[in-house]
Amino acid sequence: MIKFIASDLDGTILKNGAQSVDSSLIEVIDRLTSMGYIFAPASGRQITSLKRLFGHVADRLMYIAENGALVEYKGEVIAKTPMERQLALDLINDLVRIPNCEALVSGQHTAYIKPKSEEFEYRMTKVVNYHTTKVESFEDIKEDILKVSVCDMSGIVNSQDYLMKVWGENEKLEAAVSGELFLDFMDSSVSKGNAVEKIQKHFNINASECMAFGDNYNDISMLDAVRESYVMEKAVSDVKSHGKYVTDWVEATLRKQFLD
Repeated sequence: MIKFIASDLDGTILKNGAQSVDSSLIEVIDRLTSMGYIFAPASGRQITSLKRLFGHVADRLMYIAENGALVEYKGEVIAKTPMERQLALDLINDLVRIPNCEALVSGQHTAYIKPKSEEFEYRMTKVVNYHTTKVESFEDIKEDILKVSVCDMSGIVNSQDYLMKVWGENEKLEAAVSGELFLDFMDSSVSKGNAVEKIQKHFNINASECMAFGDNYNDISMLDAVRESYVMEKAVSDVKSHGKYVTDWVEATLRKQFLD
């Protein structure tokens, strides 16, 4: 019997660049949580941004945020995995020297920025709707750094090779491309899959009682951590090989499995 359902957001729940969750899916999640299922959005996004997407059911959900660096359920932090501070600051100091690149530095409930361009600031505050805090220096950040994201406004493909060569092979870091503009760096132990395993241990749930939806490489570890794994139809074959099933619509699958 399924007890826990996790789903990636961008490209899975949010398709074709959408920045809001369909009200019909929120109603499905409302019914599922009322029936006792635990539902978790699993995303590279910050937890504050995730909560804004789920309206009246937001307070009932588990959140796997920052690619798994932060896990929270009903206000309780289940797991938090910060980066090594000096390593994070060294990475930030390097990436901000790259043309077109901006740093988005994640704390627990805010993302710290020092914008080079109005375009980047507008994207983070108005398009993605992040809770942000401007800093004069990233060294002024007092809390744990959970994730450092590189945003290349010309396309992450233009700076990805350098960043992966210099930083991607560091054994203390985990790197993951996130969409067309972002490359995320976290502690090497961080992944959506590790987050799911921590949830399973915390709630004494086994893999056969878990379901997950994903579409990209950073979802593979999560798909591998559950028995009932669904990969989006548009995903590349490398990712599809980690799914038990293929779907093109999370909401329809949930309705069929639990509500029809």
